[in-house]
Amino acid sequence: MTTTDLPASLISTLPGQYYTDPAIFALEQTRVFETMWFCAVRSADLPTPGKFRKVQVGRESVLVVRGRDGQLRAFLNICRHRGAQICTEDSGEVKRAFQCPYHAWTYDLSGKLVAAPNLTKMPDIDRVQYGLVPVHLREWLGYAWVSLADEPPSFEDDVMGTIADRLGSLDSIDNYELDSLTVGRRITYDVQANWKLIIENFMECYHCATIHPELTEVLPEFADGYAAQFFVGHGAEFGEDVQGFTVDGSEGFGKLPGVDEDHDRRYYAITVRPTVFVNLVPDHVIFHRMFPVSVDRTIVECDWLYTRDVVESGRDVSRSVELFHRVNEQDFAACERTQPAMSSRAYANGGVLVPSEHHIGEFHHWLTQRLSD
Repeated sequence: MTTTDLPASLISTLPGQYYTDPAIFALEQTRVFETMWFCAVRSADLPTPGKFRKVQVGRESVLVVRGRDGQLRAFLNICRHRGAQICTEDSGEVKRAFQCPYHAWTYDLSGKLVAAPNLTKMPDIDRVQYGLVPVHLREWLGYAWVSLADEPPSFEDDVMGTIADRLGSLDSIDNYELDSLTVGRRITYDVQANWKLIIENFMECYHCATIHPELTEVLPEFADGYAAQFFVGHGAEFGEDVQGFTVDGSEGFGKLPGVDEDHDRRYYAITVRPTVFVNLVPDHVIFHRMFPVSVDRTIVECDWLYTRDVVESGRDVSRSVELFHRVNEQDFAACERTQPAMSSRAYANGGVLVPSEHHIGEFHHWLTQRLSD
């Protein structure tokens, strides 16, 4: 059946090869992950000078480090001498500098080349020019976002604008004060599925009644397959007998200080392309970052953010964590169940989207445009 043969209620998905072809994944690395703003690390994870984290952005290994001046910076994790990786561990701390383990070229926390064997005998070497290659970095919502582009796109349009368009204004996200919240729990998921399957799953709720019994108890409208993300400013209302965004609907914590009555007892989901999900509820925030590893594997790091008082007082966050942890496990299992079928001849021309999923077609259009530019 071709696209023109479809009834009006259905539109086509991407063909299966978009989820299985390494060549398409390579294009996504160069034209999506390496050109856009990519959310790398929670700023508070690097509290003191010398703390660093290594993240994979497209084909590149990137170091994010706290400088001696307190600022976060990002660099390609590549020695300028012979190309060895500076750091192989995922995170850690250096006292004053990074040293390449191959030939001991040494770089300070600002990226400048400060030492190397016989360097004093090479006075013509510009130590800044031969320093680590810098990567653009912006901090917002308590996270460091990086862009590998020579000239990155507008952060205000692509990141802040996306959230403002979803919520109706930037004030709405500002009220949750994400930069002042603390990670109460972090869970890392290793999902054997293409990153786009995870995006598409998060964008729709046609599946909610089937696989999310706990979530639909808390948010009854989700049982009807309502595509809440598609509507500007809409937040799904808690059920009448639900006290909090917890696995059993029991009471959570007090509202975050900036959350007003209009946003109380509501859940807001936001997709920030290419790889971020933000989930807002009155007493905490759930923040997903995806790291596509290969055409059929994606690492998802999920933070549950609470006020500092909730975390430092040792209050039990397990019931609120458990609700979305189950949602994650249910969603990722569905994506892993779908991934093998992407190579089937039955999916060679793709599948279909029902009306409550039609907005996913815009995501597909956006992606194919970026890959063809």
